[in-house]
Amino acid sequence: MASSNYLLNLYQRCLALPFGRKIFSIMFARKAPYFATIKPLITELRPNYCQLTFNKRKAVLNHIGTVHAIAICNGMEMAMGAVAEASIPKHLRWIPKGMNVQYLAKTNSDVTITAKASEDTWQPGEQPIRVEARRDDGTVVAAGEIIIYLSEKPTR
Repeated sequence: MASSNYLLNLYQRCLALPFGRKIFSIMFARKAPYFATIKPLITELRPNYCQLTFNKRKAVLNHIGTVHAIAICNGMEMAMGAVAEASIPKHLRWIPKGMNVQYLAKTNSDVTITAKASEDTWQPGEQPIRVEARRDDGTVVAAGEIIIYLSEKPTR
């Protein structure tokens, strides 16, 4: 069943292709080129939910050999942006306003990030999107929320 959301439609079209998730992830990462620095793979996208992964590799490591906290935040922001674009009603627009993240454990493996919203999120004002990062063994390495500000689109 086709969605009226452009991003979900694009995601579904890409899934029909070989390497579709990778193609979609590259396309989405081009919206903000710094997203590409972590080489993310969006593994699941639906209204109010996004999951992405990225590999532990030299380019995302810190001085002690674990995945850098800012690389994790980069992934969190990308997942949040995908949730916002896939979920927001057409009459609203959004912009990130702040990020509150707790670093809970060293990240010594590949990373899986989820961003979650609720149906109540999509109304004007400041709204939180919940974000969480886990390493391969399931340990939560970072968790928090990204605050977005939603407002009505201007009439044209």
